[in-house]
Amino acid sequence: MSGYPKSYNPFDDDVEDENTRPSPWKDARDPPDGPDAPMDRQQYLRQEVLRRAEATAASTSRSLSLMYESEKVGVASSEELVRQRGVLEHTEKMVDKMDQDLKTSQKHINSIKSVFGGFINYFKSKPVETPPEQNGSIAPQPSSRLKEAINTSREQESKYQASHPNLRRLHDEDPIPTSAVTTDVYPKNSSLRAYHQKIDSNLDELSMGLGRLKNIALGMQTEIEEQDDILDRLTTKVDKLDINIKSTEKKVRQL
Repeated sequence: MSGYPKSYNPFDDDVEDENTRPSPWKDARDPPDGPDAPMDRQQYLRQEVLRRAEATAASTSRSLSLMYESEKVGVASSEELVRQRGVLEHTEKMVDKMDQDLKTSQKHINSIKSVFGGFINYFKSKPVETPPEQNGSIAPQPSSRLKEAINTSREQESKYQASHPNLRRLHDEDPIPTSAVTTDVYPKNSSLRAYHQKIDSNLDELSMGLGRLKNIALGMQTEIEEQDDILDRLTTKVDKLDINIKSTEKKVRQL
């Protein structure tokens, strides 16, 4: 056994003669033996290089599509955060309006309780009333960081459609800067050069896309922190309003 090369099959059942060496393993992708073996091996290696380049280009294209899909989800989540900010701001305005109405009610209660209080309240300055909101809601204004990230990602939506797995073709030519295409960098073989250019183009787009995803994440973080401040402020106002409502109810019962 130790005298056989590693390429031989030591468990070949067809070997009957002990002096006969087992036949070597054969793979369909291995180049044929014979006088033309060196030429066949060069052709095989060239095809293998092209096959690996094609697989790499397809892999980067799939990664690019996944990156655009993630960016699309990020933009949708950011828009939902903006909508949530609008709800919080509207709720805060409603609480402020309720507090103002409650102060007016307390003034009227004091006027009812005392005639002298009525004269005093008559000469007192009226509380500043906020003008009623016009029809139609004002669009909420997110943080500048998030707004910029959303606008930048929306500009890439058309490119996302072109890079979708069901729409993208490997041989579709993407605009590549002429400065990046040099004969010294890419191989002379036209097919292999096209694959290498496609891979470089996809990697450049992936780099820019990951940068946009980072900006979206940082913008969402800033927006969440600002909305936390709104929630804290709203909680304080609601607690204060609840105390004033209970005080007003007590005064009404004493009439």
